[in-house]
Amino acid sequence: MSTGIGTGIGRRPRAGPVAYTVLTLFTAGSLLPLVWTAMAASGDSARLAHTPPPLWFGGRLLTNLGTAWTDARLGLALANTTLVAGTVALGTVLFCTIAGFAFAKLRFRFRRALLLLTVGTMMVPPQLSVVPLFMIVARLGWTDQLRAVVLPALVSAFGVFFMRQYLIEALPDELIEAARVDGASSLRVVWHVVLPVARPAMAVLGMLSFVQAWNDFFWPVIALTQENPTVQVALTGLGRGYVPDQAVVMAGALLGTLPLLLAFTLFGRQIVGGIMRGALKG
Repeated sequence: MSTGIGTGIGRRPRAGPVAYTVLTLFTAGSLLPLVWTAMAASGDSARLAHTPPPLWFGGRLLTNLGTAWTDARLGLALANTTLVAGTVALGTVLFCTIAGFAFAKLRFRFRRALLLLTVGTMMVPPQLSVVPLFMIVARLGWTDQLRAVVLPALVSAFGVFFMRQYLIEALPDELIEAARVDGASSLRVVWHVVLPVARPAMAVLGMLSFVQAWNDFFWPVIALTQENPTVQVALTGLGRGYVPDQAVVMAGALLGTLPLLLAFTLFGRQIVGGIMRGALKG
């Protein structure tokens, strides 16, 4: 005689209509700014000035996209931004993982003081470091060069702290000791033990670092010019002039956003899968 106990064990829970309704509303709310940008980019400034503004697409989307692409040199800007964001993401993931491992599992003098100093830098507003940073860049002759944007962002205090907290729980001390007993050097321990364990957290940190570097505006607009811009710097050129064409500005913003959407579409499942595998292991 079956009691019905345990019949649901192993079954995946199914979402109800309320869950689907909430998810649909959140999805629509998230897509609304992008859809509005596309609608605004498909008209002209006079159309945008109407009250209420138009709530459907116009017929100038391709024209405005072409104008923004040419006037802002977005081809060069997208290539520069991809190089900067990719390099920053890779550097941040690598250096922050190594530093996080050192703070989490190694024993050395002044470890706690150095960690507090690293975390304390997060409390300093970035605006305070702009003047000395620009002086260093100018003395090195790096103004209007991409390395002036890449090198200061290769390590972040948040990334170091994030990887430390993850490795404290996810990396057993016994695994490191076993590698040491087998004669592994510190470099081999990092390569063969730390990096595989830290892969889920590295995926999250890499994604966050890439998006932050892609959207960074404050320092690139100081260090770079319109001759060698990133996307955010290039878009400032579209807003200049006595009466800037807001539709062209919106078209440029749309072009600058599409690569991020493409990256999330292609690699979102792998990133989420890595996060979930790390959560299940924890």
